[in-house]
Order: sequence, then structure tokens, then C-alpha cells
Amino acid sequence: MTIKALRDQSLPMRHIVHVRNHIISTDISVEEGGSDAGPSPHDLYDASLSACKALTVVWYAKRKNIPLENVEVTMERDDKEERHGVYRLTATLHLTGELTDAQRAELLSVAEKCPIHKLMTAVTTEITTVLG
Repeated sequence: MTIKALRDQSLPMRHIVHVRNHIISTDISVEEGGSDAGPSPHDLYDASLSACKALTVVWYAKRKNIPLENVEVTMERDDKEERHGVYRLTATLHLTGELTDAQRAELLSVAEKCPIHKLMTAVTTEITTVLG
């Protein structure tokens, strides 16, 4: 799969990211020299984890016939030590439905194993940057 980020010439830093048939606007804050015309790359990184946890929990609950009505994931970022190699994210799951304590614990465990969580914590990512 190819993802493209193309600069929007109408704003100083805004880029339009094309993922298959989807378009995502990304920018940086006004304080950083952007226009805040979209989530920053850090926001998208954090959001990918939130979305993955939510989708994984819903997918699992459906497969196991767990009476989950809704899931909301709130992500909190602590990037104070990012330059020292520590980037902290805290994901809080808000689950609704007639769930037992055991089912809630099971869904929490599943959320901790979502593919993006694993990718961020247990996989070595190799990145090659080339000129086209």
C-alpha cells in the first residue's frame, strides 16, 4: 500500500494525506508555525492507537457474543520526556453494555493486544527514506 502526503500550498505547513480513497488533513499548531488545520503527526500516531483499541474490542466482542453496546477510548499523551526516549500514552476504555466484571477484564486484555499496540511496543520498525 502507498500513502502520499502532499503539501497544501494555501497554508504554510498543511499537508493532505491520501490513504486509498481517504483524505486526511494534517498540520502543526500555530505555535509551531502551522495553522492548526488538522491533527499533527503526533496526534495521528496517538489516534491510530485509540482507533485500533476501539476496533479490536468491538471486533472481539462481536466474535465472542459479548453484549458490548459501545466503546470509547480516551488517549492522554505525556511527551515531556520524548527527547529522552520516553513517550507515554494512557488509553482509557469506556465500555457500555450489560457486561460482567469478567467480560470487562477480558475486553481490557484484548485492547492491550491490539495490532497497533503491538507494533508500537513489540516490533522493530525499519524506515528507509529515499529521494524520488
